[in-house]
Amino acid sequence: QVDLVESGGGLVQPGGSLRLSCAGSGRPFSSATLGWFRQEPGKEREFVGGISKSGSRIDYTDSVKGRFTVSRDIANNMMYLQMNSLKPEDTAVYYCAATYRPLWGGVPTTASSYDNWGQGTQVTVSS
Repeated sequence: QVDLVESGGGLVQPGGSLRLSCAGSGRPFSSATLGWFRQEPGKEREFVGGISKSGSRIDYTDSVKGRFTVSRDIANNMMYLQMNSLKPEDTAVYYCAATYRPLWGGVPTTASSYDNWGQGTQVTVSS
């Protein structure tokens, strides 16, 4: 079990940037596959991006490729989501997630594949 806490959300104008942070405690991120998800009211939680346990693989959903970047800081048990060129359709609650299952280098895109979740942080893109 790892405790996850997101921060960095807020209100930003279209075209702007935000950096979300996810702090983990209780288990090392070096042993986890990590992911970012987002959820709009009434919709299912959607995969945004994630990083494999080794760090050698980073995947994104198509709608954020080229705009969002996932990174991690193993020494400080942190994960980040740099979001650039934000659009109104990026508005959602963003969650970080972790799993310690043996995934053999993959990055799952389904919420059910992750066992640990943060409380979420609201991102609103509006003028």
